[in-house]
Amino acid sequence: MISSGLLIFALGAFSPGLHAQDAATQAQLDKLSGQIQDITEALAAQNKRIDGLEKTINDLQDKLNQPGGNNFASTDDLKKLADQLQQIDQKRQSDNDQILKQLEQMEKALNVTPDHHTSDSNPPQNVTPGPLPDASVPHYEYEIKAGDTIGLIAKAYTAQGIKVTTREILKANPGLNPNALKVGQKIIIPKSQ
Repeated sequence: MISSGLLIFALGAFSPGLHAQDAATQAQLDKLSGQIQDITEALAAQNKRIDGLEKTINDLQDKLNQPGGNNFASTDDLKKLADQLQQIDQKRQSDNDQILKQLEQMEKALNVTPDHHTSDSNPPQNVTPGPLPDASVPHYEYEIKAGDTIGLIAKAYTAQGIKVTTREILKANPGLNPNALKVGQKIIIPKSQ
């Protein structure tokens, strides 16, 4: 019995210390549990924000990938475009100058001088084609219509199986100015022989 009494006494003596230690441990566990809960809630809130940002990024990427989704241009893009337009304009001007030179050479070769100062209100005198070819030489007579050019007339006859060139038409119509065709004017279209 003495040993049982001692045991009860010892437990009684140590019991307040154990209860105090259990209470401190429990307080620390409660504190850690609260911190873990706070961290878990903060993590959940961060995950929601990240999901929202990912959705926003995906929406923006979808808009950029759609035709017309990129409705803006940077300053560099505009400068590049302006440079390209300037190069195209320079090329156009160069081509225009070259075409004008070739036309002048063709006019000199045909001995035809363009009548740049003539207007429809003052028709040039003596614009009739030269003498008609001999009736024995096969030919067609054509009346000029609005918008006609010698090249278009030659193409139209060629498309109908009558092979004729602009040069042949001009040769058959001496004195004809291809730059001053008049509606109603009659010209000769030579038949191929």
